[in-house]
Amino acid sequence: MSLEGWVPQINDYTSLREVVDYAFDYRGNTTIVTRDGRELVGYIFNRDADAPEPFVQFFDEQGEGPFTLAFADIATIKFTGKDTAAGNSWKAWVERKEKEKALKAAAAGAGPLGRDPRPGGG
Repeated sequence: MSLEGWVPQINDYTSLREVVDYAFDYRGNTTIVTRDGRELVGYIFNRDADAPEPFVQFFDEQGEGPFTLAFADIATIKFTGKDTAAGNSWKAWVERKEKEKALKAAAAGAGPLGRDPRPGGG
């Protein structure tokens, strides 16, 4: 399931803290809607809901930042960017990494243990 396109309403059923946690785990840009109506598009890479003044940190869509914004200034967070992790599983990632590792080893002429395959080699 992807959150791409979700525009949560902060209410009795969905807390800002929950939405921030989802946004932190989301692998795409979000749009932070502030209480004064501004919309800040970027990638949320950090948050601390337990700080004396809870906050999120993000890079904007141009890669500028990091910027810090207090929870108190956030009305909601829209999941507007493409979810780059949608449909990708941990198993697929591990398989791809193992294949890349094997290809690099073969290209370097190394055996399965990284030894020189020639007679008498390391």
